[in-house]
Amino acid sequence: MNKYHNFRFTVNGKTFGSKKEAKRYSELLEQEERGKISELQTQVKFELIPKQKGERACTYIADLVYKDPEQNLVVEDVKESPKTLTEVYRTKKKLMLQAHNIKAKEIY
Repeated sequence: MNKYHNFRFTVNGKTFGSKKEAKRYSELLEQEERGKISELQTQVKFELIPKQKGERACTYIADLVYKDPEQNLVVEDVKESPKTLTEVYRTKKKLMLQAHNIKAKEIY
């Protein structure tokens, strides 16, 4: 069980923090096998604010990242519900848009 009281699930040797995240990965894996998406990755780290004097870098870790049929980078974060979006997550999502021009999308 993790800090959000979810059990860990494993799919194809990859461990996920929730059943929903594991299910979404399985769905995307199937899409990748069919050639609908490509370059599926899990737990991808993006730097939002570089390391500064006396401070660590600020990063965002995406649950799932892949390229759609048009080769656009898609970043997904699997959430339990809209009520579980923390202020830190909302801020990092805005920083992702500013720093990388990527709008992370929540999957419920």
